[in-house]
Amino acid sequence: MERSSKDVWVGLFVLLGAAALLFLALKSANLLSFQWTPTYQVTARFDNIGGLKPKAPIKSSGVVVGHVAAIRFDDKSYQASVLLQMDRRYAFPKDSTLKILTSGLLGEQYVGIEAGAESDNLSEGDSISQTQSAVVLENLISQFLYSKAADGQSSGANK
Repeated sequence: MERSSKDVWVGLFVLLGAAALLFLALKSANLLSFQWTPTYQVTARFDNIGGLKPKAPIKSSGVVVGHVAAIRFDDKSYQASVLLQMDRRYAFPKDSTLKILTSGLLGEQYVGIEAGAESDNLSEGDSISQTQSAVVLENLISQFLYSKAADGQSSGANK
């Protein structure tokens, strides 16, 4: 069997295409992240993180300013401890607040950060105490149904 240079080029092109598809798949699933910018780590505690996952983005005004490095459960406070990796080029005051938000109605969850007013900025190892847990859709539905059932019982008792 004779190999020509065209076979080598076709094989190389196929390998390059497969590598590009793999790269795009990993990048779109947020499983691949190249970090060339210097970062600093801060922690935050949440009562409920919902479906937040490691490598989820941290956004401020819609701009990605970092990502979730790790999530742990603290068995002393019974809260989720979230380790955040923030880009050093973005400085936030120490009294900034964190919220777990959802992009769209049923989209992925991310951490939203709102800047505070304090003059000192967050630095390596700091902890953010002002947090708001994730809004769980099932809890909202059950609260709505419970309030409607309570309204129905009270209006039936007035008759």
